[in-house]
Amino acid sequence: MIIQSLDPRISRARLDDQSCDGQLSEHEHFETFEVFQQVKRGTHHQHVGSLHAPNPEMAILFAKEQYCRRGKSVNLWVVKTSDVFVTDYEDADIFETTEDKKYRDPEAYKVMDRINAYKARLNP
Repeated sequence: MIIQSLDPRISRARLDDQSCDGQLSEHEHFETFEVFQQVKRGTHHQHVGSLHAPNPEMAILFAKEQYCRRGKSVNLWVVKTSDVFVTDYEDADIFETTEDKKYRDPEAYKVMDRINAYKARLNP
């Protein structure tokens, strides 16, 4: 008996009860892509979701249809999920900073009193 599924990829694979080991060949499944959308020119791209597509060109088309139908968009990026490199949570020490370098933090510069004094000197 051939397994019927609502997912057309499973139906195309024509799996039977005996050979259903979950393995599909290269062309029987789509790759996963991450989608980044830019709403206004000059702003940052925001991650809006993921989708499945056979290649990057189709991923752009699917992303346009899925994420740009209702809202405004000026640019899209699609990236294969397998190409995204992430850090491990065990490597959290790479994000630590030393406490003696307060000059790197903008809050370390308290100059508002100097600005107010300068303005007072200009307008006596």
